[in-house]
Amino acid sequence: MLQTQHMQAKIIKVDSVAEYLTPERCHILELANSAADPAVSIARARVEPGVTTRQHRVNGTIERYVIVEGAGQVHVEGLVSERVKAGDVVLIPAGAAQSIANTGMSDLVFLCICTPRFEWENYESLE
Repeated sequence: MLQTQHMQAKIIKVDSVAEYLTPERCHILELANSAADPAVSIARARVEPGVTTRQHRVNGTIERYVIVEGAGQVHVEGLVSERVKAGDVVLIPAGAAQSIANTGMSDLVFLCICTPRFEWENYESLE
């Protein structure tokens, strides 16, 4: 039985000033990432115009990018590089090399949904 089946209902309030810039050149706001809910994490990612995130991989974690606003070019190992826009979902297998470039004139914003939850010790820079 999954531990999350015993979870209590709650609402998580997030303060936007908690957003931080990662060495990967991406602003992250953790929306839900807790050891109490190890099955999943959700973060809002924001990439400034003209910026490409560093190539990296997240070992042992499947990621899904849900593009909320802006436009970009995503590079994922095993896929042909492709343009993405609001409404697109990018599935990134665990351990796949990846980066995303903001090709638009405004911020590229996407939700990053990770299973199991994102933990920095699983992050590996490839640059």
